[in-house]
Amino acid sequence: MNTNQLHQEIKEANLSYMLLARQMIQEDKEAAIFRLGINQEMVELIAGLSSAQLLKMSASNMLLCRFRFDEKLLLNMITDYNKNRMMSQTHTTILMAGQPLEALAA
Repeated sequence: MNTNQLHQEIKEANLSYMLLARQMIQEDKEAAIFRLGINQEMVELIAGLSSAQLLKMSASNMLLCRFRFDEKLLLNMITDYNKNRMMSQTHTTILMAGQPLEALAA
């Protein structure tokens, strides 16, 4: 994959992420804060973006979203299909909900 292709893929991922984030915020702010791992200030910022601003932000060559699974335990719990998947995801959600929001949004 060359640099131009990589930049285009990042742009598409950013746009999809920002559109999804904005939709989640419009539907349920509290759930969006938890699921996106962002704080209230960031929610207000994203909700206030115009479509032009959202497109400009999405055109960045830097990926706007990131993996929040800094702990190997959390990553393993989500990807472990050998166990009861529903229980694994529920346990992961409980562990993530116990983390301070600042740690998730950092």
